[in-house]
Amino acid sequence: MLAGAPRVIPRVRSLSNDPRNDSGCEKPWMEPKSSIKRRPWYLPMDLASYISGFVDGEGCFCVSFQPSRRHRFGWEVRPSFSVSQNAERAELLYVIKERWGCGFIRPDRSDKTIKFEVRNVGALVEQVLPHFQMYPLASSKQRDMERFERICRLIYEGRHLEWKGFVEIVKISMEMNPSGKRKYLESDILKSLLPDERIVYATGNRGST
Repeated sequence: MLAGAPRVIPRVRSLSNDPRNDSGCEKPWMEPKSSIKRRPWYLPMDLASYISGFVDGEGCFCVSFQPSRRHRFGWEVRPSFSVSQNAERAELLYVIKERWGCGFIRPDRSDKTIKFEVRNVGALVEQVLPHFQMYPLASSKQRDMERFERICRLIYEGRHLEWKGFVEIVKISMEMNPSGKRKYLESDILKSLLPDERIVYATGNRGST
């Protein structure tokens, strides 16, 4: 071959028993586009690691606060995990929902995507967070996950019903997503707390979704 001459690499057409043919189709290069299933979760890969990588790019661990007379200290704590995808590529969201056995899928009108979301603290602690303990995120989002896990466990153990535990939740949450917008600052929440007030507990604190 002459120096500088272009190299032509022939296309390899593998048969169904060839490990390079992930689809299992007898003639994958002749499979009609209308019959092709998007099947990344059927490939011989580590699905759990694939999910973590997907969440690393498209997921969000969030803790929000909402003023509420029904909740202790006048605030409702709302932890949630979500991951979004465009509607035409949302198959993996349904796979994650089925795999974890919790959460719900809904359209997100703010950015016209489909969102898988888990708000129930029990489901977060027992089904969602163990996944990221076994298959941690590769980016700095892992630190947010660890803070999120601490907050969820405090709520799961009922510590959000104690003055010290609630303050810890507020402080940890303010360390998460530092570039994000906050409706309420740490000072807004803590200055409004009255530790000696009569407290009425609403079961909704732990979430129902």
